Amino acid sequence: MIIYADNAATTRMSSVAIQAMLPYLETVYGNPSSLHSVGQRAAEALQSAREQMAACINCSPKEVYFTSGGSEADNQAIRSAAINGARQGKRHIISTAFEHHAVLHTLAKLEKEGFEVELLDVSAGNITARQVADAIREDTCLVTVMFANNEIGSVLPISEIGALCHERGVPFHTDAVQAAGHLPIDVKAQQIDLLSLSAHKFHGPKGIGMLYAGKGIPLTNLIEGGAQERGKRAGTENIPAIVGMAAALRDAVDHLEENRLKVSALRDKLIAGLGTIPHSVLNGDPVNRLPGNVNFCFEGIEGESLLLLLDGAGICASSGSACTSGSLDPSHVLLAIGRPHEIAHGSLRLSLCETNTEAEIDTILREVPRAVERLRGMSPLWRDKVEGKKPFLV
Repeated sequence: MIIYADNAATTRMSSVAIQAMLPYLETVYGNPSSLHSVGQRAAEALQSAREQMAACINCSPKEVYFTSGGSEADNQAIRSAAINGARQGKRHIISTAFEHHAVLHTLAKLEKEGFEVELLDVSAGNITARQVADAIREDTCLVTVMFANNEIGSVLPISEIGALCHERGVPFHTDAVQAAGHLPIDVKAQQIDLLSLSAHKFHGPKGIGMLYAGKGIPLTNLIEGGAQERGKRAGTENIPAIVGMAAALRDAVDHLEENRLKVSALRDKLIAGLGTIPHSVLNGDPVNRLPGNVNFCFEGIEGESLLLLLDGAGICASSGSACTSGSLDPSHVLLAIGRPHEIAHGSLRLSLCETNTEAEIDTILREVPRAVERLRGMSPLWRDKVEGKKPFLV
């Protein structure tokens, strides 16, 4: 039996999404730009999906742009805001030190182009609206802060930041890839100007995402070549994936509260159990946290070795972001919240969804302590700590 606890990396496609996609893979395969009936049926599906996506986050369908995923949406949102700001002589951008690399790498490139990037301190595992307020300047052209962290699960004070940015007249972008389908999103009430999401994080297909850009926010093209997406994203639209994403998000939003309650209970049980392992520490905000996120560091082990032992026990997990899998460096998120390198290397992320069960949690709580104990028993450095030759860090 396989226990899948890596939903922050990707989710299994739902039957709702699959069934919605099938007609557009088999019979309604036309290009939505074509004038014949098959093409126009595809165009109708595209518009319907756009309306569904807009309804889920409370915006106009005209403010929805389909992309290849969250990374493309992040890139386009940030570069657009930066270019718009530069035209007004504003080149200061505010973000956080634990953003996804799709944001951080885009910001690093903008720095080379003459922009000043200020990354807010996240050593507390979260940020406050006060930090944003203190950082905003006359030349600030963008605040880009993630809705919820993909590794440690902290949910940031988006509504407060949105209100603050609106008051100061600064565009506000949020990477909502981990939040969409799991937390309530209302771009009007939360005063969000730009928002990115990705379908495969809420049981939709991979390779499709969405950028919300509020009315009056000019977008800079990343891809040229055609008039699709109102001229802002060239390329024939992936109708099956777009339809599947819309169906998956609609289903997730319709069942959001019941899923949140179920998954949060499983998460809390898992956190309580893993917290009893000696020399372990929970990463991320203990209160304002994604419903399915559990992230721990265990001193004296390597996260990759732990993952292999858990995989052998039928448990799929991760040690951090799937986008940095294979890197020998510890998570930039864990370093940003102040974990020493030695501790950051021993991380474990378990991310749950509504299909996980209490019996699976019991299995995880049995297997993780066994694996940690086994790895510590094989480590000379750990034996030195046990014998008092070195101090413990956690």
